[in-house]
Amino acid sequence: MGTKEATKYIFSAMWTPVIMLLLGGFAIAAALSKYGIAKRMATFVLSKAGTRPRTVLLTNMFVAMFASMWISNVAAPVLCFSIIQPLLRNLPSNSDFSKALILGIALSSNIGGMASPIASPQNIIALENMHPAPSWGAWFFVALPVCIVSILLIWVLLLVSFRPGKGTTIVPIRTVKDPFTGVEWFITIVTLVTIVLWCGSHALEQVFGDMGVIAIIPLVLFFGTGILSKEDFNNFLWTIIILAAGGLSLGKAVNSSGLLHTIASSIKEQVDGYSLYSVLCVFCGLILVIATFISHTVAALIVLPVVMRVGAAMDEPHPNLLVMGAALMCSAAMGLPTSGFPNMTAIMLEDSQTGERYLAVKHFITRGVPSSFITFFVVITIGFGLMRVAGF
Repeated sequence: MGTKEATKYIFSAMWTPVIMLLLGGFAIAAALSKYGIAKRMATFVLSKAGTRPRTVLLTNMFVAMFASMWISNVAAPVLCFSIIQPLLRNLPSNSDFSKALILGIALSSNIGGMASPIASPQNIIALENMHPAPSWGAWFFVALPVCIVSILLIWVLLLVSFRPGKGTTIVPIRTVKDPFTGVEWFITIVTLVTIVLWCGSHALEQVFGDMGVIAIIPLVLFFGTGILSKEDFNNFLWTIIILAAGGLSLGKAVNSSGLLHTIASSIKEQVDGYSLYSVLCVFCGLILVIATFISHTVAALIVLPVVMRVGAAMDEPHPNLLVMGAALMCSAAMGLPTSGFPNMTAIMLEDSQTGERYLAVKHFITRGVPSSFITFFVVITIGFGLMRVAGF
């Protein structure tokens, strides 16, 4: 290409419908957080959990997963940790239940990062590498059972390893009593309508063209009505957006230069003769290791284009299945304190009475690493079966 054509090619790659989807997700997350709707929903569910430690732990884990689906797995653990502060203050120092609860929220937030297409940047990158991109309904069909089973198994692991029920007295969380305002109803309705349209995006292609166009609805309605301000716009995670845009343009460059073809061909030779299931296991294991040590998003940017190309070149081509499986595994890498933002947030939490951190590195290695392997097996068994049923 000449310089002018190359410039247009790269800049067109940096602003795609997928980036617009990310912006729409940020607008919904900002509105739900700013007006306390996310916190209201979370406290309502947690107030019903009672005072049994195992029930409270499981409820908090599912609330963290659900929050991650809609306000991203970056904001969800921050919200959940703020809600449980009164509970933590009433527990004795060095309580095993405190450790189990904080770690449970962090691990569940990581897993919640795979639950919806806007839950984490790696899912956005996966959609860009899937042709055709799956509808939200198809994504939920695969991801939600994987998330639910993984969280239940990790909950059992935390119960067995921490035994949090011994001598634990829990103060119930109080729900917010204030009635919904007109603005809160408006935000809720716009959010639900947008999600429904995203779920049926394939059936509505003749109307909207792409999911990215649907993402303009919350942007226009929230900013146009003054619900969100320019300060909220400035507070979007622009570093994530630029990282994703840069990664997409890098993927285009790697593809058009022939480097991607060379790398994919060499990998394909190594896995030649392997079944689709074996290749999925190889890639899931590879990305689990990579994403544990580097950012989940960066791991997706590096590996997913290669996975897509190898999958397309196989005798039994299923590139979407391999990309989806690898994207799910990006979120499942949680063996170190630096493996994902939820883990980093969790290890920084300190006991207000003693000033000491609740968690140490050993807690992530002894519980996070087994949790990663648990999720790995769920993805390559239940996840694989669901992806085949969904036609990936």
